[in-house]
Amino acid sequence: MRPIIEGMQRLSGYIDHTLLRPEATFGQIERLCAEARAHHFFAVCVHGSWVRHACRLLEETAVRVVSVAGFPLGAMSQAAKCFETESAIADGAAEIDCVLHIGRLKQGDDSYVAEELGAVVRSAAGRPVKVILETCLLSEEEKIRACRLAAESGARFVKTSTGFGAGGATLADVALMRKTVGPDFGIKASGGIRDAATALAMIRAGATRLGTSAGVAIVDTLGLLPDV
Repeated sequence: MRPIIEGMQRLSGYIDHTLLRPEATFGQIERLCAEARAHHFFAVCVHGSWVRHACRLLEETAVRVVSVAGFPLGAMSQAAKCFETESAIADGAAEIDCVLHIGRLKQGDDSYVAEELGAVVRSAAGRPVKVILETCLLSEEEKIRACRLAAESGARFVKTSTGFGAGGATLADVALMRKTVGPDFGIKASGGIRDAATALAMIRAGATRLGTSAGVAIVDTLGLLPDV
């Protein structure tokens, strides 16, 4: 029994327990935070309007509060993304997940993408920024270029997906991102991770964080795996 318990604790530390649905209520945010406390997840991830509430609910715990900027489309102005970032940090967010400008990346406007990401990193005032690529919309060359721009911007992670696109995290994308950014940069796999087997496969492929709304189901199914 002990190896299963220890495995659950280790896996819990990878999870950003996420609730970014537009219809989320305060009661659902309370439940999210209670589950994160009970299972010792690394963080909860919520929209900016809920950051202050989540921070209050998680006082005196090690669970961090993550918020988003430019979510989920990435197509708003640089100023809007920076304002969202600054507002979330002021309310207590410990990390920011920001969607890059996908259209600008696809048209080859790397200077715009680099400038915008750098501005968001500065707005985060030293807190880690994760750059969401929305990999389902990108070619392999675009994924590589996006990873390099994110690393050069001062961000600390690249993230696969918003969870609102046509596809989520894949093992191939995580492996490509790890190959591109090297061994020391953060990678957050997000979108479609709903069980322990998938979560562990993403970690083996190179993920250092998992974004999921199914954190409880993931740790609950870990003990069902034959090799844990």
